[in-house]
Amino acid sequence: MTYTMSGGVDALREVMDGQVLLPDDPDFDRAALIWNGAIDRLPAVVARCTSAADVAAALRWGQENGLEIAVRGGGHNVAGTAVIEGGLTIDLSPLVTVVVDPLARRARCGGGAVLAQLDAACQEHGLAVPAGTVSHTGVAGLTLGGGFGWLSPMAGLSIDNLISAEVVLVDGRVVRASAHEHPDLFWALRGGGGNFGVVTEFEFQLHAVGPLVHLGMFFFGLDRAEEAIRLGRTFFAGSPRNVGGTMVGLNAPPAPFVPEEAHFAPGVAIVAAGFGSAVEHASVIEQLREAGPLFELVTPMPYVALQQMLDEGAPWGAHGYTKGLYLDELSDEAIDVVAAALREKPSPMSQVLVFPLGGAFGDVPDDATAFGGRRTAKYALVVDALVPDPVMFDAERRWARSTWDAVRPFADDASTYVNMMTEFEENRVRDSYGAKYERLAMIKAVYDPRNVLRSNANIKPA
Repeated sequence: MTYTMSGGVDALREVMDGQVLLPDDPDFDRAALIWNGAIDRLPAVVARCTSAADVAAALRWGQENGLEIAVRGGGHNVAGTAVIEGGLTIDLSPLVTVVVDPLARRARCGGGAVLAQLDAACQEHGLAVPAGTVSHTGVAGLTLGGGFGWLSPMAGLSIDNLISAEVVLVDGRVVRASAHEHPDLFWALRGGGGNFGVVTEFEFQLHAVGPLVHLGMFFFGLDRAEEAIRLGRTFFAGSPRNVGGTMVGLNAPPAPFVPEEAHFAPGVAIVAAGFGSAVEHASVIEQLREAGPLFELVTPMPYVALQQMLDEGAPWGAHGYTKGLYLDELSDEAIDVVAAALREKPSPMSQVLVFPLGGAFGDVPDDATAFGGRRTAKYALVVDALVPDPVMFDAERRWARSTWDAVRPFADDASTYVNMMTEFEENRVRDSYGAKYERLAMIKAVYDPRNVLRSNANIKPA
């Protein structure tokens, strides 16, 4: 098999400018690396693409040689979709160029860039695109699934700010998808994941943000978990649109701003990121300060630092498992269930996050994009099981699943944000897209009728 594969790879090397790597090659391990250490799959070939033409060549070669094909943007997907055992990984990591037009407030971003690269380029001009909350997340995977974070109440999802995309189709064609070119494909890309083609460039609308923003983080001990989540519910329900944030059950970091006696203490943090003035932010967070947290951090900080604040809590190589749900309401009973789960959490790295939705997120009609979820939902709940030691992983995964099962009765349905899925059960993918699924399946039949791109939250061709 190795001999046959090596011979075939020479043909691909002849038509690609980028590297084509086999497991014995020196750069292979780095090219096949993904964030989740729990994923143990080894591709047969990695094609490190430096252009759309390289991607087209790799797609053709993979199909001609009967290989299953995966696409690696930032490699951060918890399900490990970037690698298939014995398959071909199309690696976009060389495509990291970000070009910003500050006058038009637009940015063009390569399909292999991570959020840190996009944020840094845009912040040179005091601009930003709504994106995730961990800076080593890939722009491509995050965006194609939706993309929410600190800026979402003010400016919506990443897909709500997507102007166009350069897409390499499975037949080798390179097209530009926008509201005016291939509008059906453009609709599907905004939430439908990597089902329809390989996106090599994104064009975003930008917003004036920073360079300094305002952070308020208030930590309450586990004995006050229910009280803290209820306080967060009230706080975010009354917050202006220029405040984003989350409620998160976690263990306190051993950071300089944390009292030594509280290092690693379990509890609930209310995190509020303010994008208005310092005076306005101080007024908004006053109710949180008055609640008497165990400790707090209230400070201005660069926007890029805010985007990197949670990075250490999601390190590369940790073993991870994620399940999520949308909630229309955060009832007292649901809060009690979440607090009980936090008291049973085995690993100090694991978290339960509750992201308030609404604001600009809710302004967009459900059918305007393919986003997997209802825009009327008020909260996205995420159960993140994370351990440094694989021996601990099975127990942590059981905790995540049991927590999800306990919260499920408080959700209207089993739909979830597809970027929160570790397992892509067909019924849950359908549930997440709801009435949009059939339209997505029709578009899939046009652009990928043989389901070549199926290492994802897969939508089967109609």
